Amino acid sequence: MNTSLRDDAHRDNAPENGPVGHRPGDQADTVAVRLKPKEVPFKRRPAIVIDEHTVEIVSDSGEGAQKCGQSFGSIAARMGAGIWTVEIIPAEIQPPARSIEGASGNRIRLASRRVTNGGDEADLMVAFNDQVMLRRSREHELKPGCTVLLENKWKTHADPAIAAMYADAVDEMVRGGFDVREIPMEEECLRLVSDSRRGKNMFVLGLLCHTYSLDLQMARDQIAFIFRKKSGAIIATNIELLEAGFAWAADNLDIHYKVPPSKVTEPQIVVNGNVAIGMGVLASGMEVCAMYPITPATSASHYLSEVFSSVGGLVHQAEDEIAACAFAIGASYAGKCAVTITSGPGFALKQETLGLAVMAEIPLVVVDVMRGGPSTGLPTKTEQSDLLFACFGGHGDNPKVVMATSDIEDCFYSIITARKIAETFNVVVVVLSDANLASAQQPFPRPVYNKDWHAPPFDQSPAPEGALAYDWDARTGIARRFIPGQPGGMHTLTGLAHDRASRVAYNSDANVEGMKHRSLKLAALQKTLKAPVVYGDEQGDLLVIGWGSTKGSIREGVDRMRAKGHRVASLHLKFIQPMAPGIREILARFKQVMTIENNWSDNLATELIDPDNRRYSELALLLRARYLVDVDCYTEVSGQPLKPGSVERVLLDKLQSMEAPS
Repeated sequence: MNTSLRDDAHRDNAPENGPVGHRPGDQADTVAVRLKPKEVPFKRRPAIVIDEHTVEIVSDSGEGAQKCGQSFGSIAARMGAGIWTVEIIPAEIQPPARSIEGASGNRIRLASRRVTNGGDEADLMVAFNDQVMLRRSREHELKPGCTVLLENKWKTHADPAIAAMYADAVDEMVRGGFDVREIPMEEECLRLVSDSRRGKNMFVLGLLCHTYSLDLQMARDQIAFIFRKKSGAIIATNIELLEAGFAWAADNLDIHYKVPPSKVTEPQIVVNGNVAIGMGVLASGMEVCAMYPITPATSASHYLSEVFSSVGGLVHQAEDEIAACAFAIGASYAGKCAVTITSGPGFALKQETLGLAVMAEIPLVVVDVMRGGPSTGLPTKTEQSDLLFACFGGHGDNPKVVMATSDIEDCFYSIITARKIAETFNVVVVVLSDANLASAQQPFPRPVYNKDWHAPPFDQSPAPEGALAYDWDARTGIARRFIPGQPGGMHTLTGLAHDRASRVAYNSDANVEGMKHRSLKLAALQKTLKAPVVYGDEQGDLLVIGWGSTKGSIREGVDRMRAKGHRVASLHLKFIQPMAPGIREILARFKQVMTIENNWSDNLATELIDPDNRRYSELALLLRARYLVDVDCYTEVSGQPLKPGSVERVLLDKLQSMEAPS
């Protein structure tokens, strides 16, 4: 499998971003070959063949666990494994060392098939200290009997309190049934470097490469790639650390696995969701991205800042979110359809300016990489709480198209689709991603360029005599777009209510006419959409509906239930406003319908909650209102990606409640 590698480290190492499309023969490989690293002897133990495993690497911030995890996932993907990674990020940039709250790292699910989510609890964890180990255990993120490879430097620490904390933590884990292996990581690293914090992650990478039978030369190449902007000496030292970890595991660990490659024959790329969004911006032909940095959306602009100028694009970092949105609208008004990328708090700040784009009918793509809220909320955690805000945010009636990305590949193609819709209908298109997709890595087929992704050149020929700025089509609501300088297309741009000639108009007829035609555009788009495809049985006992990044977990949960003989299915919505046709008919084919989402809903088991005062989840509320169907809901707001095991449990509980006598 030919893969492009991508490293987008967050916080614990400075980003070492490089060009998408790293292949054998690129600079990184040349460096690795020039070094001629020695082959590491190791004791060959038969590897246990497994279908999949989930691995966690956790440390204090700044120790490189995230970079180690991203590299491990990239190497596994290059060898043909299906992977999905999940970043473990503390709320603080630099929390106190060895604190329960400070766990930072990465989860990597690797399998002999394509995987679409981070899976359930971890099978193996590497912990750089005892406290981050406890955090993941107490959050129930480890499977019963999980193997824990723990840095043992704290066992004999000079501070008796720290040594006691370590002993207590190990005792708690052992009593909990976990297989704790104490590893002299620092001792081994200090044989090669003076500061183990600058290399322990590469030692661990080597340890994991042996444990999971990953190719050592590919790991060397990966190190040369991620440190390609550093000196040859730094690259050589990190490769030595990698080899030392590989050799130590071969000599000292009795765990050795092999995950057979997935059956993939076409070229793949491995990127995270934010990079995929940036790639989608490039592929769509958009030339302007205006944004203000905000977690977890910022890395999309980091990527674009590196590559956009090479294709004539511009990344504009404004002084705030409002200015970024205004800049993008100005670029679109001038004929260059633009994108602005943000997260929830920034999306809130943009609302008044987005109202201007709706009123003036200027095409614009807005990406909202959702995070936990409200207010500052959970800035580094995932949530799906911006759906109603995206549909109805702002004052007055300002219809916008709202669509949601469901996996890493969809992050790429959704941007292309959004640009086409924005310019075809002269509307604002909101694309919802989230923190789960933003940092998750997943292989997908390398896109093959299609010239149809780009909009045709803007028609700047003289406007017909008597043409009006808002000459709305009676059937679709669409009006011809004029740009500044177009002969015969001069008009006043205003955010005030206006008539077809763009004259400010406060009379009732003009206001109603404008609102009618702006709304008609959503109906016109809806008529072009295809009905969503049911996953599983076409009819049955239970239909679960989702949107966004929950798709993979919901489908895997449905697969597990169907394997047990249950008549369940799922429906995943890409377009939320407008919704695609055919949904009403699909709902009617199932005895019960429910949504599963990462936003809030009241639990009926709570004492004060009853069917009359219950707050429903966001998609459930929309479905109930539109189709007048009794849609139930299950939600999680833990800040963690939805697990397939949770879906399986919820669906089983729902089926059992349906069978129970009323």
